[in-house]
Amino acid sequence: MLFKPDSTDEEKSKAPRKRSLLSRLLGRMVSLLVTLVILGGLGYLGWLAFQPKQNGGGGRGAGARPDLPVPVLAATPHVQDVPVYLDGVGSVRALNTVIVRSQVDGKLLKVNFVEGQDVKKGDVLGEIDPAIYQAQYDQAVATKAKDEALLANQKIDLARYEQLAATNAGSKQQADTQRALVAQQEAIIKADQAQIDNARATLGYTKIVAPITGRAGLRQVDQGNIIHASDTTGLVILTQLQPIAVWFSLPQQQIMRVNAAAAKGQLAVDVFGNDGVTVIDTGKLTGIDNQVDPTTGTLKLKAELPNASYQLWPGQFVNVRLKVETLPQAIVVPTSAVQRGPAGTFSYVIGEGDIVTAKPVTVTQQNEHEAVIASGLTTSDRVVTTGFANLADGAKVVVGKDDGPPAADLAPRKRSRNPDGKRGAQGEGQGKDGKKDWQGKDGEHRGRHEHSEGDQKGQTGPAPAPAAGGEQSGGAPKAQP
Repeated sequence: MLFKPDSTDEEKSKAPRKRSLLSRLLGRMVSLLVTLVILGGLGYLGWLAFQPKQNGGGGRGAGARPDLPVPVLAATPHVQDVPVYLDGVGSVRALNTVIVRSQVDGKLLKVNFVEGQDVKKGDVLGEIDPAIYQAQYDQAVATKAKDEALLANQKIDLARYEQLAATNAGSKQQADTQRALVAQQEAIIKADQAQIDNARATLGYTKIVAPITGRAGLRQVDQGNIIHASDTTGLVILTQLQPIAVWFSLPQQQIMRVNAAAAKGQLAVDVFGNDGVTVIDTGKLTGIDNQVDPTTGTLKLKAELPNASYQLWPGQFVNVRLKVETLPQAIVVPTSAVQRGPAGTFSYVIGEGDIVTAKPVTVTQQNEHEAVIASGLTTSDRVVTTGFANLADGAKVVVGKDDGPPAADLAPRKRSRNPDGKRGAQGEGQGKDGKKDWQGKDGEHRGRHEHSEGDQKGQTGPAPAPAAGGEQSGGAPKAQP
């Protein structure tokens, strides 16, 4: 019988060493392979991210196509006289406000107005019981009549004494005394006349008269009550609404500009309605305050407006603009044509070959619709007003018309990708409405459509081939072959 000799201790120690070395080599190869796979994946992702930029052209926006011009709208600068306005916020106030009070005490017998009624100057608004004041007037008239009769008798006596004194039949002293009595009585009669005038005026105060033309407010005292001259509320408040006043404020930085414009002539003031756009009334500037409010740093101004349609009401807050000057023969462009960049304002000017150039411009003033250009443009230029998304200096453009609804070509085109990584061709696989329908096995139309951005753009991705026996639709159906 043969026996395998036992391995020695040295051979037993070498076997584990060989296995551990082999496992280390395998582990390093696996780690290296994983690292290569990761690096390859990252490189592929980077290539995918870089590929659209190459296809995009780089010179324009990310969504622009290098083979198509940028669709824009354009306008030509024109020359016109442009008014210069200063905008402010103000409040409407009645031109005159009067608290109608009674000037005498008494019982209110009549109220001759309706609340909210328009009254004229001199109209009787209320009547107070005149009995007491009529008696005082009659008494003053009677006193004067008595004193006038006494004066007549004294004048007759004076004539007699003067005749006797002339013939030395009477004393001259007696004649002089009688002459003094006559003068004294004449003064008494003048005092009586003053009493009569006072009584007549007091009697007239029993009729409460409107001091101005305006609109009556709410009645403060009802008929039948005792009204006093010391009442603070009065009978009613009258406000003058035509014309009406508007108080508004402007920043203190505009003081010199307003004063210079006011020195040349009357300044026009416009008041806007609730929408902030419609001018509801136009008037004139009537007053400028003599000091600046230190708490707000503003200057108060007062304007007067006709308010023919009663669109302005006391206490109402309104937007106001003050016309200070007019810029003659200024170059005007739409506000949308003025763009702002790091170096300031500029406009895209369309040159020869429909190539745009960015030109710096100086803007004098602008509003929501128009901008006044001081330098940089002429009336022969064409400036871009719409379509700045994919526009850059030196780009080629196609100018559309804005005399109707915007065409579909004016909107940015959507990028689409084919299965082979290329963009879809324009108009490829498009029916009449930019869609395709396919018929399934059961002959019914399925809802598979390829959309582009906008229903009328004419740019879609490639359309898949229709199924066998399918029917193509995009307008009228076609007959099967």
